[in-house]
Amino acid sequence: MTPDATGKRWHDMGGDLAHPLAGPIPDGDHDFALWEKRVDALVILAGLKGVFTVDGLRRVLEDMGEDAFETMTYYERWVASLNQNMLEQGVYSVADLGARMAEVQARGTTYADATDAGA
Repeated sequence: MTPDATGKRWHDMGGDLAHPLAGPIPDGDHDFALWEKRVDALVILAGLKGVFTVDGLRRVLEDMGEDAFETMTYYERWVASLNQNMLEQGVYSVADLGARMAEVQARGTTYADATDAGA
């Protein structure tokens, strides 16, 4: 991904008021969903365990492509980056991930409702 005429890459939105995502910065508190809190905790724990660094997180975020970057939420991008880094470090395999995802999917949609109530 090459820089544009200003020397910025597509993900560098700093000071770009013309960007479609630009707008007022919300100054209210954000009530984080349970899954967002868990993603934040996983990122911190993986960093403490040496699974990856902030540079590794940023590398994946910057390489995911403009469409993915602009259609995913902040914590969806973090999950994607954390997952990619953990796969690269051999923490688990794609097959392991697929099997675990199938287990979670088999729980149905009520599981998340039950855990969010206690957040």
